Amino acid sequence: MERIYFDYAATSPVHPEVIEIVYDAMKNHFGNASSIHYFGRDSRRIMDDAKKVFANSIGAKPNEIVLTSGGTESDNTAILETALTREKEGKHIITTVVEHHAVLKPMEYLESLGFDVTYLSVDEFGMINLKDLEESLREDTTLVSIMYGNNEVGTLSNVEAIGNIIQESLSTAYFHTDAVQAYGLERIDVKKDQIDLLSTSSHKIGGPKGIGFLYINESIHLPSFMLGGEQEMKRRAGTENIPALAGFQKAVEITQLTKESRKVEYNDFSTHLVKRLEESNVEFELNGHLDYRLMHIINIWFKGVSSEQLLLLLDLSGISISAGSACTAGNIDPSHVLMAMYGEKSQRVNESVRISFGIETTMESIDYLANELIRLIKKLKK
Repeated sequence: MERIYFDYAATSPVHPEVIEIVYDAMKNHFGNASSIHYFGRDSRRIMDDAKKVFANSIGAKPNEIVLTSGGTESDNTAILETALTREKEGKHIITTVVEHHAVLKPMEYLESLGFDVTYLSVDEFGMINLKDLEESLREDTTLVSIMYGNNEVGTLSNVEAIGNIIQESLSTAYFHTDAVQAYGLERIDVKKDQIDLLSTSSHKIGGPKGIGFLYINESIHLPSFMLGGEQEMKRRAGTENIPALAGFQKAVEITQLTKESRKVEYNDFSTHLVKRLEESNVEFELNGHLDYRLMHIINIWFKGVSSEQLLLLLDLSGISISAGSACTAGNIDPSHVLMAMYGEKSQRVNESVRISFGIETTMESIDYLANELIRLIKKLKK
């Protein structure tokens, strides 16, 4: 049976060119980047070149890039180290109710330590009210963490406006954004948008798992989240993963060259899928913002159809989609994002699915998905 993958928001297959780079690095560039001999200098060169590429992709400087194991570590480092380092300046933090669990869990932990966390609500499109943010900022606010683009419904935050509001407030809060889903598709300029901390992950853009980076503005000094050696200018202990780093660099180079064309292509996929569903008279509505969104994610409410049943039947047909964040897909908890947008008792919470596109998605695969969705929904509603 041919299997078709529509869960790129969870993870992506490694790009063929990235695989070649990783293999070459594993075979030929095995030195420890902290060693002063030839092999160490060789790995250091690869690392320095990669950081230049990462920095250029977000309008930063190479010395502002800290390598991590991925989005979760980047989020945890930005949030926990900022809060604990600036505790004497204030214990108030602002975030939103629709953040990824890599942000929400650290917030819960900080609350257990006595920190005051404000969770901004969102409207039915998944967007915060900027006035709420403005009114929530206080002199003792040390951090604002708001995601760049939502991983479940794709809604984009008005990052530039958020950065301006924080800068113009009486607070000295750092602005952190989880850009794991947006990186590689959206234009990101950390200086223009006044972002202080930004999280990314390689495996969302066709790179290897287990590596990402955290941008830290050069004016900010955070202690290492990992304890051990003095790698990354004492900002992240641990021997750098050169093969994964080289692969991540290649994935970034590819996405930077193709992001605009891919956004157009992904929008065409969404438009075509919606058109096919409309023509079939299937009852559905889109969740999230229709225009201001990440183009590779579309979240659909199929009225009266259990998302769990639909996912299982689609899997039997060789189609892989999801009902929400990959980090919660293994349990039966309803989507906290959809509950925040539409209410805990809304049917959408248990009747919505997330479809996400990537490198192997074609219009033919979209047609196959549409055919199976229409067939199975009509079967389930008989």
